[in-house]
Amino acid sequence: MAAFPESFLDDLDDLSNNKGNLIDGMIIDEALSNDDLGSYVEIIQKVDETLQKTSDLLNGDLVLEEYELIVACNALTVDMDNEIHRVHSFLRNNYSVKFPKLESLVHHPIDYARVVKKIGNETDMTRVDLQGLLSSAIIMVVSVIASTTCGRPLPEETLEKTIDVCNRSIALDSAKKKVYDFLDSRMVYTAPNLSAIVGSAVAAKLLSSAGGLSEFVKMPDDTVRHLGTKSTNLAGFSRASSQRDVGYLGETEIYRSAHPSFKKYALKKLASRAVFAGQIDWLKTDLTGETGRTYREEIHNKIVKGKNRLLRSNPKASLFRIPIPKRIEVLTATVNARNVIQQPLRASL
Repeated sequence: MAAFPESFLDDLDDLSNNKGNLIDGMIIDEALSNDDLGSYVEIIQKVDETLQKTSDLLNGDLVLEEYELIVACNALTVDMDNEIHRVHSFLRNNYSVKFPKLESLVHHPIDYARVVKKIGNETDMTRVDLQGLLSSAIIMVVSVIASTTCGRPLPEETLEKTIDVCNRSIALDSAKKKVYDFLDSRMVYTAPNLSAIVGSAVAAKLLSSAGGLSEFVKMPDDTVRHLGTKSTNLAGFSRASSQRDVGYLGETEIYRSAHPSFKKYALKKLASRAVFAGQIDWLKTDLTGETGRTYREEIHNKIVKGKNRLLRSNPKASLFRIPIPKRIEVLTATVNARNVIQQPLRASL
């Protein structure tokens, strides 16, 4: 069995130590309602147990199948996502008193927690530096709306509890990234064909979102294509260059390097072949990943051929062109026909 990366275990030790610092000095029942954050401690305990199993497996002190550990990690990431969204709901309900419109501007739970922690009870947004947390356009909108919103400052005790919740949300996201790093390092062994198509990092995210390889192979192509899709706020700017309905597959090299006219095609082919590759990995009919590499080459060649054909027929097609809707073409043809018919009548007048 291949050895686990030592850097990963070092990061996990740091995570375990940080967890203790987060919980020390806080009484969960006094700080927050159990209905809102009841499973936070349980999730952190699961992280510790999973990381301990990883360490024991490396040291040879525990007889544990690697696949079972990966399945546990996949299930753990799902629980962590659910807890992050539960924490996000708590934050929105409490911080809406101070900034009611923030949730409509910042959709991502972790970004929301970081922004809330940064703003706090500050009323002068010129003193709040949000660079690195949000895009420049969103920062501008948040600053303007915060200056014109009549919110009430949170009581000191409530503010402290809210900041605690922000720290927990950020800690959960950090723990999830540690687990993702571990899954990324093992994907070439557990899902070699899927990793060959989309890359080990994307494969780890797909399987984690699906709840494991056994659940991933049951999903239809369209569902796989939307795994990891995020709701983005463009603050009123154009969506022409935004990646709508693009999930984790949008992080693959094939999609990012594809011609704009073929990105949608690449997304569909990646989803279809990813499911096939996952089924092969589940049945363990090809442990070398050769089938996945064949699928990847097939998708790449089709995109290249289509791009070359497009450029030969229209050299100016290097820029993405939005097709004219049919209804506009029909309307234009109708207006032209009417003008032709009325020309003799106008001439006679």
